[in-house]
Amino acid sequence: MKRRMLSYLVISVLSLLVLGACTTTTEQGAVGVQRSQLLLVSAEDLDKAAAAQYQQVIQTETPKGNINHDPKQVERVRGIAKRLIPQTAVFRKDALAWKWEVNVITSPEVNAWCMPGGKIAVYTGIIEKLQITDDELAAVMGHEIAHALREHGRERASQQMAAGAGASLAGVVADIFLPGSGQLATQGAGLGAQVGVLLPYSRAHETEADRIGVELAARAGYDPRAAITLWQKMAKLSSGGAPPSFLSTHPSNEERIKDLMVFSQKVLPLYQQARAKP
Repeated sequence: MKRRMLSYLVISVLSLLVLGACTTTTEQGAVGVQRSQLLLVSAEDLDKAAAAQYQQVIQTETPKGNINHDPKQVERVRGIAKRLIPQTAVFRKDALAWKWEVNVITSPEVNAWCMPGGKIAVYTGIIEKLQITDDELAAVMGHEIAHALREHGRERASQQMAAGAGASLAGVVADIFLPGSGQLATQGAGLGAQVGVLLPYSRAHETEADRIGVELAARAGYDPRAAITLWQKMAKLSSGGAPPSFLSTHPSNEERIKDLMVFSQKVLPLYQQARAKP
């Protein structure tokens, strides 16, 4: 009886802790993103882990000549970031004080990311293989910045903690931003946890980042409809090679484009207002 009462007490305390850890990290913005988030990991700890991982990437790639190799590309990417970053205050005012960094990595990989705290990397592969326009690049970078604003990395780490994945924060950061580079954050989680909890939340993260991303781009004076052409290009590039949607951390290209058609129109007036400013 005492053991049973103790078990009930432990479960009750854990439930209260989980409920107390549920919050939301951003304002809704025009796109209306609003969802309660499970945040068991401290923002400070994850930011430190992310900053260390980011510096490790820079230190590893710099001797190879892969960091900011083409000054024109760097100027282009940083110029877009300079217009996007001030718009983050719409979703969270503290983001303006983040220690933002923006670098271009020479790599054939079609990729870009923004680690917690505003550490951005854009790979030359996504610029060159997609023959990306400034509006499309703003959609990419807005999407990645949105992940940082919503603290999706922190939420992902918290989900893995709750699922019993047992990974270090460094492993979590590497798994999300640098897959295949080291410890996999999900290596301790069973397939049931990955399919039932981690992957569905990851798809929710992607949709939120898409929506916030088009608003950031629109407010910065970039055509939000470019997110549609971006993913049409991505679909053509993947040529059907993507995994089934229910086993992917990303929505299908069709689902994504359909959603972006709706939300790019929703923020189109913001783009028009931004373009009308002197």
